[in-house]
Amino acid sequence: MTTDVGATVHAFLTAKREEQVRFLAELIKVPSDNPPGDCAPHAGRAAQLLEGLGYAVERHAVPEDLVKANGMISATNLIVRRTFGTGGPTIALNAHGDVVAPGEGWTVDPYAATIKDGWMYGRGVAVSKSDFASYTYALMALDELARQGAALNGTVELHLTYDEEVGGEIGPRWLLDQGLSKPDYAVSAGFSYGIVTAHNGCLHLEVEVRGKSAHAALPATGIDALEAATVILGWLYQHRAGYAATVSAVPGIGSPQLTVGLISGGINTNVVPDRITFRLDRRLIPEEQGATVEATLRQVIAAAAAERPEATVTVRRILLAEPLKPIAGTDRLTETISRHASRILGEPVAAKGVPIYTDARHYAAAGIPTVLYGAGPHTIEEANAHRADERLPLSDLYKATEVMALTLVDFLTA
Repeated sequence: MTTDVGATVHAFLTAKREEQVRFLAELIKVPSDNPPGDCAPHAGRAAQLLEGLGYAVERHAVPEDLVKANGMISATNLIVRRTFGTGGPTIALNAHGDVVAPGEGWTVDPYAATIKDGWMYGRGVAVSKSDFASYTYALMALDELARQGAALNGTVELHLTYDEEVGGEIGPRWLLDQGLSKPDYAVSAGFSYGIVTAHNGCLHLEVEVRGKSAHAALPATGIDALEAATVILGWLYQHRAGYAATVSAVPGIGSPQLTVGLISGGINTNVVPDRITFRLDRRLIPEEQGATVEATLRQVIAAAAAERPEATVTVRRILLAEPLKPIAGTDRLTETISRHASRILGEPVAAKGVPIYTDARHYAAAGIPTVLYGAGPHTIEEANAHRADERLPLSDLYKATEVMALTLVDFLTA
């Protein structure tokens, strides 16, 4: 990349900052909470904004039965394809437009895109509507270079999807399974001060314990499902205590985790409970495989259930998301982004892992080198991600956009 190219990109994006902020604000103003997951209206607005910038937008509506099977009301995924020159790689930039519900505790309207002291506030402003804006304007910078005669060869695709908050099965995975895109590289939404090359996986299991109801005056005539469930929970917590001895070699990941997050059951205070159901969340570190982890947990549950053979225990898998791991080609993405980000942000920006899981894993599972990078502060806590007063420093939006534009230039001029 020549100095002239870098200067052109910087000057173009600097001139577009107010427009980019308005673009992001319009995305914040349209709710896309998931659940309930009625996200087609937001996709419609995003498509309008992109078309207003001169891009052709493909609208890929996910079939209604598949949407409902994934607990949503509507989902339309968007693709923008921009080809420069001939040959070259295809790079997909993926961000999700569905967001968690605002919840309580906000000091501003979560859909107003309020700006205070250089920060924009709003649900989804950091996770990850911000990267609708960063990726779109990075692509616009390439268009400007092309207009000025830069020799670019390759294709940039924007993949704007709407199911990350419920697992990503009908977003990136659906686009890939349908053969709608076959990129050589992928960058998914992230923050500006780290390049995520690995993240945890997640296993959700539902455990149902069935007994027999009885009057509380004669409990011995029933089978207490809660008592049996308590035994199983005790075994699971004892098993969890051993996780601390296993630490991932990937910085930022830590140890495996297990949480029982939901429990329900019982009929009334004066009735022996005949049915208890609980759900557990098991976080997998990148060194683990989902099938092995699930088999181990099922063994623990079966051993515990054997102590209360009068009860019936069934286990059902709800979700299995494998961890994201670096594959061949990931290092090139990482090194290129790191070089530009470290210079533009004025501090080292390196590869790391995070203990969450995202829909970026679907690209890697398809053999596509994938990292997470985008607009956001140093940490999700600083952004108030998934909390009240979610916020984004606009300076990080500008910087991340420039980083992504220059990264794309490097890939399309190699």
